[in-house]
Amino acid sequence: MTISSSLNAGVAGLNANANRLATISDNIANSATYGYKRAQTDFHSVVIHGSSNTSYSAGGVRTTNFRLIDDRGPLIATTNSTDLAIDGRGFLAVTDASAATTTSGGYPISLVTTGSFRADSDGVLRTATGQVLMGWPANPDGSLNTYPRDTMASLEPVRINANQYVGNPTSQMRLGVNLPASESAAGSAGAPHNLTVEYFGNLGTSEALEFTFTPTIPATGSSNTWTMQVRDSASGGALVGEYVLSFNNTQVGGGTLASVTPTTGGPYDPTTGQIALTVGGGSIALDIGELGEANGMTQLASTFSPVAISKNGTTVATLSSVEVDEKGFLYAVYDQGFTRRIYQLPVVDVPNPNGLIARNNQTYQISPASGPFYLWDAGDGPTGSTVGYSREESATDVAAELTQLIQTQRAYSSNAKVIQTVALSFEFATVLPVEISCWVRFRFALMLFMVCNATMALLLVRMDDMSQSFTICRRFARRVAPRQDAAA
Repeated sequence: MTISSSLNAGVAGLNANANRLATISDNIANSATYGYKRAQTDFHSVVIHGSSNTSYSAGGVRTTNFRLIDDRGPLIATTNSTDLAIDGRGFLAVTDASAATTTSGGYPISLVTTGSFRADSDGVLRTATGQVLMGWPANPDGSLNTYPRDTMASLEPVRINANQYVGNPTSQMRLGVNLPASESAAGSAGAPHNLTVEYFGNLGTSEALEFTFTPTIPATGSSNTWTMQVRDSASGGALVGEYVLSFNNTQVGGGTLASVTPTTGGPYDPTTGQIALTVGGGSIALDIGELGEANGMTQLASTFSPVAISKNGTTVATLSSVEVDEKGFLYAVYDQGFTRRIYQLPVVDVPNPNGLIARNNQTYQISPASGPFYLWDAGDGPTGSTVGYSREESATDVAAELTQLIQTQRAYSSNAKVIQTVALSFEFATVLPVEISCWVRFRFALMLFMVCNATMALLLVRMDDMSQSFTICRRFARRVAPRQDAAA
């Protein structure tokens, strides 16, 4: 029946708009929630084909709800270096705090687009709601291993040991020294020149390399050749390397290195200009310059001058802060002024972000609808870069939600009016016979009343006529009687 389908369509409209009202209220309630993704309700018509073109059955409406996870909110600046957000596509990997403390490997992984991570009592970076940041740990020297990108099994909770002392031994040293050209000529005294350079050992101790430069004195002319000896204090002053340095005396490149011949010690690499020195407890890459390079060792007509000496390494240091760069590398910043890479934070991407399963606290899980995941380096492929000191705001537009709220309220009221109209129609059909019988009785009574009135009016008219006739007769009788008396 058409009127019954109207009632069903109205009820379906109420349910659909109530569903949309729920998503709007959820969006408005989370307008200040960091990383919140807006929910949306779409309406779809339902068509019921009747058996005849002369009647129409209302099918109503149905709804589908989904969350726009790929809708990004604006980024805002904060004062915490581990407030992280993804500037673009992609997610950070997190796990539950309970799993991080009870599980060793194979952590349950969830995805977030932003989070305020801070170190807890164990040094684990986590949010206030218990999401622990996951990453790939770096080696002690800051290098990273090669990890598979289609599995999260190698991810570990990011742990910051704030109170731990670390050593920063010297591994590289650059030596730029000018040797006086006149002292390698015939007749010179051939006195050696000494140079001491500090470096830091594996245990944070201060050590020294003793360099001795001795010219080769020819019988005539200039040899342009020096012997460099290197002794190590950490090895008890032992000789760790001896090298014969020859210099150019040509018009082009005069005074630069022509050749380096090792007598003892590690080899010299002419492509990098480095000598591999083995010192107590480790090795140092000593850079004396490439052949023909003016920025390394030189022999010019000047005094003995250490013009450029630099090295890495410091004494024992403690952690002062951590920083995250746009590539997702987490660096530890130490009080001695050096940094060290300790983790890499990969960016997780899926083909269909809107197919992810939404969980509490703005977290998401992989589902068949989202497609398989892949772990990217931040900023590579389709993914965005990692931004520290930032958080992603809610994707809710309050003005747009309030506009939709007005539309939904009016649509809900209109559907309620449809139901009310259909209900009144049913009620009229139910009480119609009673109303008809009462109306007939009323009309019959009214007709009787009108007939009675007409009859009474006719009687009154006749009675009036009779009364007037009697009056006329009396008057005529009065006039006739005196005339008859006079005639008699």
